[in-house]
Amino acid sequence: MAHVVIVGSGLGGMSMAFEMRENARPEDRVTVVSNNPKFHFVPSNPWVAVDWRKRDEIELDAGPLLEKRKIGFVPVGVKRVRPDENRLELDDGSFLDYDFLILSTGPKLAFDEIEGLGPQGHTQSICHVDHAVAAEKAWRKFVDDPGPIVAGAVQGASCFGPAYEFTMIMETDLRRRKIRDRVPMTFVTSEPYIGHLGLGGVGDSKGLMESIFRNKHIKWICNAKVTRVEAGRMFVTEHDEDGKPRKEHELPFKYSMLLPAFKGVDAVFGIDGLTNPRGFIPIDAHQRNPRYPNIYAIGVCVAIPPVEATPIPTGTPKTGYMIESMVTATAKNIRAVLNGREPTEKATWNAVCLADFGDTGAAFVALPQIPPRNVNWFAEGKWVHLAKVGFEKYFLHKLKRGTSETVYEKLVMDALGILKLKGN
Repeated sequence: MAHVVIVGSGLGGMSMAFEMRENARPEDRVTVVSNNPKFHFVPSNPWVAVDWRKRDEIELDAGPLLEKRKIGFVPVGVKRVRPDENRLELDDGSFLDYDFLILSTGPKLAFDEIEGLGPQGHTQSICHVDHAVAAEKAWRKFVDDPGPIVAGAVQGASCFGPAYEFTMIMETDLRRRKIRDRVPMTFVTSEPYIGHLGLGGVGDSKGLMESIFRNKHIKWICNAKVTRVEAGRMFVTEHDEDGKPRKEHELPFKYSMLLPAFKGVDAVFGIDGLTNPRGFIPIDAHQRNPRYPNIYAIGVCVAIPPVEATPIPTGTPKTGYMIESMVTATAKNIRAVLNGREPTEKATWNAVCLADFGDTGAAFVALPQIPPRNVNWFAEGKWVHLAKVGFEKYFLHKLKRGTSETVYEKLVMDALGILKLKGN
């Protein structure tokens, strides 16, 4: 009998639990450890932040869902991974032994790297449902007394899609309230150009996103470093293509949401051989850590190098399709090891993303994620908004059923079908 422990109960962790249970032998134990007793659907956080969704609409109790599938659940955070001992030290002082460990921790949000950034400072966040709830309270106050908005993603950020998404959702909500004319909007990003997305662009994402921003009267500053944030004022240094400062900006705001850079969580940060200097987990082609081959990693906590060098540091996003392919590869590889074989499965490093803009949306397909690509497609339309709403409902339904089927497979096939119809 083997004990497979999964750290994290987010999008990757829950999918990993169900798929691991299906691939494990009947006598094997599968346990999920999490510092949160609830699962929440992170892609819906932008809607929560403008009161288009309530928190309880995007949350599920993780324990009962897992227990129905004979998966153990420990709702206690991990204080430290002890890889040389094959055990976890938990926040309550207890220990949990494992034969295989799957890290699906997500990131630590590095608000502390910029003075005044984040919910404890002067900007909002949509990275966690707690942040989205706080952002919604601030939004209600803002729409009663509107003014300038500054949104975007800071230096070192790797998740740019939600920044665009929330900017456009705010713009849509302001138009619906008929107060858009009272709100100047500026998008601040470390990307070298609008629509880079940490991927070197996808299709004509640059041209399409610049056109959308112009039509919506949203200004932008690229190659930007946020140096500090004060109450109602943001200080930004714009750089040229060589990374040299070219202009200083002092941006007034009444509401701001900036995505932070990510780093590894405290439970693994600084463990020699397990993490890189930012605390992310290096993996081989089969999702295994090279130093500790019984430790696997999936999702945002995985170390992936930037797609290309940029004047201001930008990370590479880990999209849902990539994460689900990591899940499938990991489950099959662990089963291979349990059967006495070497792992052979490799994740499909493709990017598929749906970004809701409130009444329309943008979608991209990058196969593979890192160029050059076989498919390089970006499109905008109302169908994306409808697809995003449908995806939310389907994923939550999937979790309630406890199935491990891959949600993103259908999205990819639909996107490729549209691509074929367009003749691209």
